[in-house]
Amino acid sequence: MRTRHLSRHLLLTLLVILTAASVATPLAATEAKVAVEEFTLGNGMKWLLVERPELTTVTAGWVARVGAANERPGITGISHLFEHMMFKGTHTIGTTNIERDLEILAEQEEIQTRIREIYREQQQRWRRGEIDDPFAPDNRTEEQIELEKKFLALVEEQRELMIKDQFDQIYTAAGASGMNAGTSEDWTIYFITIPSNKLELWFWMESDRLLNPIFREFYSERDVVHEERRLRTESTPTGKFDEQFNAMFWESHPYSWPVVGWPSDLRVISKQQADDYFDTYYAPNNLTVALVGNFDADQVKELAERYFGRIPRGETPAPEVTTMEMTQLAEKRMNAECDCQPQVEVRYHTVPFMHADSYPLDVLAGLMNGRTGRLYKNLILGAEIASEASASQAADKWAGHFSFDGETKGDASPEQLEAAWYEQLQRIIDEPIPPLELQKVMNQIQADAYRGLKSNFFLFLQLLIYDNAGDWDYINTWADNTLAVTAEDVKRVAEKYFSKENRAAAVYYRKAGSVAEEFPEELGQLPADQQEMVKGQIRQLRQVQDPAQLEQILVQIQQQKGAAPPEFQGAIEMLEKWVQDRIVELSATSGDDA
Repeated sequence: MRTRHLSRHLLLTLLVILTAASVATPLAATEAKVAVEEFTLGNGMKWLLVERPELTTVTAGWVARVGAANERPGITGISHLFEHMMFKGTHTIGTTNIERDLEILAEQEEIQTRIREIYREQQQRWRRGEIDDPFAPDNRTEEQIELEKKFLALVEEQRELMIKDQFDQIYTAAGASGMNAGTSEDWTIYFITIPSNKLELWFWMESDRLLNPIFREFYSERDVVHEERRLRTESTPTGKFDEQFNAMFWESHPYSWPVVGWPSDLRVISKQQADDYFDTYYAPNNLTVALVGNFDADQVKELAERYFGRIPRGETPAPEVTTMEMTQLAEKRMNAECDCQPQVEVRYHTVPFMHADSYPLDVLAGLMNGRTGRLYKNLILGAEIASEASASQAADKWAGHFSFDGETKGDASPEQLEAAWYEQLQRIIDEPIPPLELQKVMNQIQADAYRGLKSNFFLFLQLLIYDNAGDWDYINTWADNTLAVTAEDVKRVAEKYFSKENRAAAVYYRKAGSVAEEFPEELGQLPADQQEMVKGQIRQLRQVQDPAQLEQILVQIQQQKGAAPPEFQGAIEMLEKWVQDRIVELSATSGDDA
């Protein structure tokens, strides 16, 4: 199970990044609007249907309106943990003996309750300076060691009862593909593509795991997530610093903690807390379902009522995020040394989803990005101080930010790169924006929008992400609002949000004696944002030392490649080739060792 989940998350990181790039440019004003049929069951579960009868499949899934922002200190990472737990099966899937299965879960929880009490006692010792780490293996008490032995014996007994990966196996036997899930600060999404003639199987499977879930191997899976955190954050050149910078940027907002959670929380989250979290945020009145593909809408409504209508409505509405970000009053800066090429990020507080200013901020990013954008022409080609540079507006559900990211070239310093960014911003404010330059951005918006919605998968994801943020119809209105942006609008938001007092800067210097990371030479042919995407994936994949595990990841990349818009094919193919080469390299090393 450990290998399977790590593979899923690595691939999902890629898909979410692709989605984030794609959903920024939905349907253009010159194209027909997306026809979506909407209905809601009596228990509050919302449904969005897009019929495409020319297909033979249906991309189906649902979003739980919950992410890291809905957590609190003490249970950070629990939303992402559910991304793992929801594949563990139900009362009927994943076990040969549900009665003993449930008994084992109760016995495990009793042991873990006492272990958590011991951890609290260890924290008191740590506060008094008696030990240096309450979670260190060497600091375990004799009682804890004995409890852990009993717990592991129960884990092994439960595994003897389990039918491993049965959830996957049932879907795969029916011809389904691409089963996956993902978590962000604002949402958790589960999805799969299934043959049209097997759609009722999806209704049964998904309703069963919402009605009768069993969180088998909860504590061992919690440890897997803890290890995943190490791979994603602590073992990458800038991961720990990026996390620290994010926590510094958000003063009061829950966006300040990482989706994967803080390490100390991942040590002590209990199954009871998970059960309570599920009851609150996975109730049908906190879910939206989307289907895109070949189906009959009337049949879907009948199946929805039969299978999902039996799930009771949540007793209390899921609480919304209420803590707002404090107004920043002074510039924030972080200087770090890492085993990396010198680089810089400058980030500004901006606006959330569908705010009127989000549209000109998107256009401003468009003026900066791409081969005809100002960053490429002035920092990469002109001054030759950057190997890559990009700008982006992230209008998330509860708050937003705008970022400039750049990596130095040659002997250029991060200070030069940062100064060049401020110069480009000042030019936006002080100088006229040529109409032809603005029109190129609008043309690119239209082209990207058309390509992005040709993919059923990305249309599906956009519907769920936008509905979670507040309005799925954003997919039909975004383009009109963006194409109406004027040069004066762009100048206004640049002057309003890009002040020294509203920014935070992270500067990364290369640590003395370190060697720059190596990436494929062809990486420079990709747009800057895609270069960052591929680099991030390669950094994570370098931590995987098992060729068999990489082969599983490769299969998933190949399965999902066809779902990506054409403009991202180059990035995915480059990542695919890197994984293939890495498998050969590790296999050869393994052979030499043998």
